[in-house]
Amino acid sequence: MRPVNRSRILPALLGAAGALTALAGWQLAATAGPLAGAPLPSALEALGAAGRLLGTPPLWQATADTLVMALTGLLAAAVVGVLLGIAIGSSPLAMHATRVPLEFLKPIPPIVILPVVVLVLGPTAGMGTFLVFFGSFIAISVQSSAGVFDTDPVARATGASYGMGRAEILARIVIPSALPYIGTALRVAAPTSLVIAVVAGLLGGGPGLGQSLLMAQISGNQADLFGIVLILGALGLLIQGLSQWAERRLLHWHPQYRKAEIA
Repeated sequence: MRPVNRSRILPALLGAAGALTALAGWQLAATAGPLAGAPLPSALEALGAAGRLLGTPPLWQATADTLVMALTGLLAAAVVGVLLGIAIGSSPLAMHATRVPLEFLKPIPPIVILPVVVLVLGPTAGMGTFLVFFGSFIAISVQSSAGVFDTDPVARATGASYGMGRAEILARIVIPSALPYIGTALRVAAPTSLVIAVVAGLLGGGPGLGQSLLMAQISGNQADLFGIVLILGALGLLIQGLSQWAERRLLHWHPQYRKAEIA
């Protein structure tokens, strides 16, 4: 029988305790605290609304639309960003030539180009997918190029001394060395893609949970509004957990993850 890993159970228990404490504080503030009588619903009302919404087909359709936009845009950003990053990182000239444009574009939020994208693509799922792509691929390409560029030159030289060609060195030395950088970029981009997909519906009129939030806000249904927020938070936790699990599985050979398994 596999022994229980206490180093994993304790953080989970602390996280659950923190969530329960936050909900209790919310309930107290909305019922007997400074926010009593305000439009803010209590935690129990929001949880009840979330449970009721989970039993309705429109909520599941909106969730599916949001996930399709987020995952499709993230997948496209991962493919384009990793390939571009490998191409840039493999050439010092390209690395230095593209550093300023990429660093200039990296902090620009997708919401800045939202009006233009809505004008061109309309309030569609394609608009949301493109915004997710734009908000993710630059960071992924920067991280990927940094991982390729930082590959140990001694390892490259050793591969060349054993008669490896450039393609073999890239496949067997450079890319494995850059995988931790790429994994980190994808793990950070995964929850970000969900946020951008929601913003596409909330501000751009696209389908999904963002549009559901907008409709609840317009109708003044505060309980449903915060119920959807709770559902989004749970969805974000799920995506973050899956991305961390996938990173650990793909990089199980890396010293950082081997130490975590031993602990």
